[in-house]
Amino acid sequence: MPDTLPADSVGLVTPQQAHFDEPLALACGKTLPAYDLVYETYGKLNVERNNAVLICHALSGHHHAAGYHSMDERKPGWWDAHIGPGKTIDTNRFFVVSLNNLGGCHGTTGPCSINPDTGRQWGPDFPVMTVGDWVNSQARLADRLGIQRFAAVVGGSLGGMQVMQWSLAYPERIANAVVIAATPRLSAQNIAFNEVARQAIRSDPDFHGGWYAEHGTMPKRGLKLARMVGHITYLSEHSMGAKFGRDLRSDELNFGYDVEFQVESYLRYQGDMFSTAFDANTYLLMTKALDYFDPAAAHGGDLAAALAPANCPFLVMSFSTDWRFAPERSRELVDALVRAGKPVSYAEIESPHGHDAFLLPDVRYQAVFGGFMKRVARDITRAGDK
Repeated sequence: MPDTLPADSVGLVTPQQAHFDEPLALACGKTLPAYDLVYETYGKLNVERNNAVLICHALSGHHHAAGYHSMDERKPGWWDAHIGPGKTIDTNRFFVVSLNNLGGCHGTTGPCSINPDTGRQWGPDFPVMTVGDWVNSQARLADRLGIQRFAAVVGGSLGGMQVMQWSLAYPERIANAVVIAATPRLSAQNIAFNEVARQAIRSDPDFHGGWYAEHGTMPKRGLKLARMVGHITYLSEHSMGAKFGRDLRSDELNFGYDVEFQVESYLRYQGDMFSTAFDANTYLLMTKALDYFDPAAAHGGDLAAALAPANCPFLVMSFSTDWRFAPERSRELVDALVRAGKPVSYAEIESPHGHDAFLLPDVRYQAVFGGFMKRVARDITRAGDK
């Protein structure tokens, strides 16, 4: 970390916690009697309270989207490339809210929290979450912050699913929707990848049916394998080839099963890091939420009919080498929005970085995204002038 913060950084930020005593009814039929949501904010809420932007995170994301928690922090928040003064989501204009979803493992109530009914960790007893449950809790956080309507709700990947759900569940509370590298429902192949990851975790001898904390263990091997599988799907063949090719760690083959290729070393490193930083029960919950999301299911598979309640302009973006949530899935959403008579802009960004491209800076990506957000900012200014 440099001695001074970058000029376009939101600077040092402190996570906040909101406690809710009002029970939250969940799609699975259970109820959370009380819960905490951890969140961060960047920028200032204006007098009219109409400049707020909600950031919805992806599977392994959390509330720390921008800035630094301390001067010693090595890396900024996970979407710092796009949030800050003068950046795509300009904190000179917007009040940005980023939270850790229910079921998370970064301070929000989840499997690592204490179940008030038992006095022990929730563990595997924590209710299965859906995207709808998250959006309902996010709406309560907005109430707490005095935000009646978001200028925009923005998210990539699983976060994009939350944006779609916002437009359907609370159409009067979202002025603009930005859906990035997402899909209106997972393909069978994607569900299969998630199941392989879950089985890697659940078959780890240290998993103990999800009660690993009580056994003083962590299913590191299973979580490591799950992350390795997931990480492969986040990258493109091109990006993997360009970064690693078939490079060996040493000058000759060892004719064994230890790490020999650089890509093997990279995947094991990523898996090792993740296995000590993320909760296994949370990973199971997040992948199930991905699997379950399918707003068209209640409408006989007709996505256009499902999107009827939406009442805001959409920006949909995909990336050319993203094979996890391929551009075809974004075009499926765009076509349904058009059939439903909704205003929508679409851009497919040429990028070699696969699904991870939505996290990274890119000139065309930032031009399209930034142009849309500047229009959102102008609308706020015009509304204030009236």
